[in-house]
Amino acid sequence: MENNPSCSTTDRKTIERNRRNQMKALYSQLNSLVPHHSSRESVSLPDQLDEAANYIKKLQIKLEKMKERKDSLMGIERPNASAGCSTRAGMRLRSPQIEVNGIGSALEVVLLTGLDCQFLFNETIRILQEEGAEIVNATFSVLDDTVFHIIHSKVEDSAPSYEAARISKRLKKFAEDSAPSH
Repeated sequence: MENNPSCSTTDRKTIERNRRNQMKALYSQLNSLVPHHSSRESVSLPDQLDEAANYIKKLQIKLEKMKERKDSLMGIERPNASAGCSTRAGMRLRSPQIEVNGIGSALEVVLLTGLDCQFLFNETIRILQEEGAEIVNATFSVLDDTVFHIIHSKVEDSAPSYEAARISKRLKKFAEDSAPSH
């Protein structure tokens, strides 16, 4: 095969022309999706792209606001990146509260949290299991913005009052550490 410089130049020109035509069609398609205030004016390509980018940003903000509104109407908490268990529509949610009652080898844990702090329940179960308590039953109820968790467990028979006191101390420390800072 021979190297023909004019043939490769023509091929490159054709390829470049096709690329430009394809880009022009894509720009036109993008521009057609953006609402315009006045369609009579001729707008430069960079201005069209800028307008499309701004329109997409506005749609993203509008979508986020609509999601927040939907969640608030459905009573769903959305996690706030700046706060662990802190705010809902500008109001401070309840700090987690824990009460531990030991009777013999039985241990009852009552945990009150906000709707956005469900991880506290999981951590409470984990701590109980780490301390050797056997979970017998766990239930929860929701009232307004408060979740009531009740966990019944059994501790070792060797020294139940000592076990209950140690577990209680650890759980209360955990609840205090998880409380939102004011």
